[in-house]
Amino acid sequence: MKACFMGLGYIGLPTAIIAAENGIEVIGVDINPQVVEMTNKGEIHIVEPGLQELCQQVVASGHLKASVEPEVSDVYLIVVPTPFKGNHEPDISYVETATRSVIPLLKKEDLFVIESTSPVGTTEKMTQLIFSLRPELKDNIFIAYCPERVLPGNVIYELVHNDRVIGGINEESTEAAVGFYSRFVKGTLHKTNSKTAEMCKLTENSSRDVQIAFANELSLICDKAGINVWKLIELANKHPRVNILQPGAGVGGHCIAVDPYFITAEFPYESQLIAKAREINNYKAFWCAEKIEKEMLKFELQHHRKPVVAMMGLAFKPNIDDLRESPAKYITTKVMQSHNNADILVVEPNVKEHKVFKLTDYKVAYEKADIVVFMVAHKEFKELPYTDDKIILDFCGINS
Repeated sequence: MKACFMGLGYIGLPTAIIAAENGIEVIGVDINPQVVEMTNKGEIHIVEPGLQELCQQVVASGHLKASVEPEVSDVYLIVVPTPFKGNHEPDISYVETATRSVIPLLKKEDLFVIESTSPVGTTEKMTQLIFSLRPELKDNIFIAYCPERVLPGNVIYELVHNDRVIGGINEESTEAAVGFYSRFVKGTLHKTNSKTAEMCKLTENSSRDVQIAFANELSLICDKAGINVWKLIELANKHPRVNILQPGAGVGGHCIAVDPYFITAEFPYESQLIAKAREINNYKAFWCAEKIEKEMLKFELQHHRKPVVAMMGLAFKPNIDDLRESPAKYITTKVMQSHNNADILVVEPNVKEHKVFKLTDYKVAYEKADIVVFMVAHKEFKELPYTDDKIILDFCGINS
């Protein structure tokens, strides 16, 4: 079996590697020649524990090779980003472009799967596109939607062991997709239709977003009331039917901070709670930036000099290098823009260098800083010595 993966990003690359490890001949396609070149050398362009070694193995064995062009295969997987256009309107142009590029290669009995997070009905749209250009393929190929649900930092384990939802455009397509995924997924494969599978992915992340919004709203209330929110949540969670999540500096990543908009864009009147949760989580990052700025001003008035501020963490969650939709990145940018000549040290231990931010070693930054702002609970930060001669702004529960 040969599988063509369109997109070698945070999901496409690990999935391609796991498929290759399980004996599938994989061609990984990416529009970035540098990604292709690195992959063919057995090097990965993302931070993911254990993936580098696996990549080297499958490239050396010949099961994985990368290219900028798709090749004739038996299975085609669309694993490209779905960004926004304008006012949080989902943009499926990448999915469409990737689909168009494989249409000439499709043949009878092939399986075409979309993994990219997509608005409800996208699989049906791509089906119509395929059949409009290749009418002879109607009823002769299998088309399905199968979203990923993995956690960065634990991708290898979760790709194999997590349950998957698989929705075909018909029963035959669902079965064909189940046959493919069962070659490398040990979790249960749940069969449904494509629209339900699409909605399932959006529902999972919207549910998380709403729950985080509750925790973030609590943190705003507790700050005003002079209550330690971390302790409060710990106590409330002693109730057998209560499980409040931890508040943070906002919500980031390419899933929870994004997917709810796919629902609100299509169902604006029906999705009021989901929309409000997005507002709260976006506002939390703004609130954090305001709090830092107030603390800087207070310090300057008291000490008659500008403070040295350490912004600790840029990733959207602990112990990864992924900065997509990161509230910490937004907060850092906002504070820097508001204070032109401020002495701000930016820290992200999982990234070697950044095009926008000059990065400082976390120990050096902590040592030099008057105000330390914890935005991401990276493991390195938890080992820093406690000192009461610094102003600590903890937005992620480092010391909780």
